[in-house]
Amino acid sequence: MQNVRTQLKEHLVPELRNLGFKGSFPHFRRLHEQRIHLLTFQFDKNGTGRFVIELAVAPRGPFTTSWGKEVAENKLTAHDLNERQRLGAIEGGDQWFSIEPHISETVDEILELLQTQGQKFLESKN
Repeated sequence: MQNVRTQLKEHLVPELRNLGFKGSFPHFRRLHEQRIHLLTFQFDKNGTGRFVIELAVAPRGPFTTSWGKEVAENKLTAHDLNERQRLGAIEGGDQWFSIEPHISETVDEILELLQTQGQKFLESKN
């Protein structure tokens, strides 16, 4: 799975930064005046190299999770929120990505989904 992480860091993370996301792999944040857009990679626990991308939106400032943990704005991840969207998923299903056969195709697919479905979800929470 290290190769998958390396490939994503090399090919996709720069594109996320161009879209205004900051943070360190696998958790990214994009700050707005009153909201934070969160993007987190989650990898298949079986080590297949497949992954999902989860999106969430939180208010600025410290955040208290539904289980009572307070998380600083700069440490907040999509996993801290109950309401999340899996990029590419339709009606609550899963969308697993893979860097095979070509990382460039996967990056293009993810960026297109971020600009369409992802942006729609993120803006609906503002």
